[in-house]
Amino acid sequence: MKIVPNKILILLAVLGTSFSAFAGPGNGPPQPGLPPPGLPIDNGVIALMMVAVVFGIYKIYQFKLHKKTPA
Repeated sequence: MKIVPNKILILLAVLGTSFSAFAGPGNGPPQPGLPPPGLPIDNGVIALMMVAVVFGIYKIYQFKLHKKTPA
C-alpha cells in the first residue's frame, strides 16, 4: 500500500483546526441591558421557497429545451 503524503497533510490540517476550535475561550454571561445576540431566521422563508420553486421550474424547462433528441 502506497502512503500518499498529501492525504496525511490534509488529515493533520483538519485535525489541527478542529482541536483549536474546541480549545477556544468560553463566553461569559451576557452584560445586563444588552439584547441577546442573534437574529430571527424565519423572515422571508416563504419568498425564499417561492424563488426556489421558480428556479427549479426554470432549470427543468431549460434541461428539456436543450435535451438532445436521438437520431
